[in-house]
Amino acid sequence: MNSGKTIFAQLVDFIPSSYEFRRCVERYHGEYKVKSFSCWDQFLTLAFAQLTYRESLRDIETCLRTAPQKLYHMGIRSTVSRNTLANANQMRDWRIYADFAQTLIQYARTLYQSEPFGLELEQTVYALDATTVDLCLSLFPWAQFRRRKSAVKLHTLLDLRGSIPTVVIITGGQIHEVNILDELIWEAGAIYLMDRGYLDFRRLYRMHQSGAFFVTRAKRRFDCRRLYSQAIDKNTGLQCDQIVVLNNPVPKRGYPERLRRVRYYDGMSEKRFVFLTNNFLLPALTITELYRCRWKVELFFRWIKQHLRIKAFYGTSQNAVRTQIWTAIAVYVLVAIVKKQKVCIRFYRF
Repeated sequence: MNSGKTIFAQLVDFIPSSYEFRRCVERYHGEYKVKSFSCWDQFLTLAFAQLTYRESLRDIETCLRTAPQKLYHMGIRSTVSRNTLANANQMRDWRIYADFAQTLIQYARTLYQSEPFGLELEQTVYALDATTVDLCLSLFPWAQFRRRKSAVKLHTLLDLRGSIPTVVIITGGQIHEVNILDELIWEAGAIYLMDRGYLDFRRLYRMHQSGAFFVTRAKRRFDCRRLYSQAIDKNTGLQCDQIVVLNNPVPKRGYPERLRRVRYYDGMSEKRFVFLTNNFLLPALTITELYRCRWKVELFFRWIKQHLRIKAFYGTSQNAVRTQIWTAIAVYVLVAIVKKQKVCIRFYRF
């Protein structure tokens, strides 16, 4: 029979410091009047449920109680009960786990700061997008999206070096993606990749004034006036590289300065793409390749939905949903840390 640490216990060993978790708990008084089943026990239980894809609270309880002698070595010091876990998910502040996930994110970004992402650029490149998680209206009335539907949105800012989510904002499904631009703090010199759902010239101009760069797609009825064109190599698929200003007075008041317009024809899909950016130094072909890298955020959403538990929830309250999502993000980042350190984890039976 195999002996030694379980896979889960070996993963937990890569958490940088338990001291940071205790600070998060103390910050939000997470263990006020708690006699058993600490916040750390709750986090490990939810992390285990994410990695083993448990279906429900009863499933978590049954699975962990089949081998009680191994719970101590996993770091869980209390007996796991579905009622206790349900109460913890509902009552304990979700910001404890959000702050701890941010601690793991900062550590992971230091590991991946020299990681290539397909283009040789010194700047930090982010991809901004959102995904919708459908919910049942009768169980989640606080997240009503349409007349007969509920949903939450995960607005994510992804660092392309390592595909690490640096900012995750959880809102109801009725919040449009463009409103998230008001909540972000722009990093000077960084490049932000967005689809045309984020095309709001007033908000983009604030990003421009902060010293950040954006690359997005123009809408079909994009009204502009060409100032001059730059030389291109049409054999690469480029069709034009122009410096333009907006014509319509309403968006022009929002963005009074010049923009760069790059049109590209993709022979594989036989489609034409028109990109807008405030970066006038990068080659036009690099602008098109940058936008192609935006697809990594879609791969991130697909990965967490397929391998983690964020489409079905163990609680129906807003606090329980946010706690589960942030635990899933922490587990994703922890796996990324282990992957970067290239450590061989020995496979033992749970």
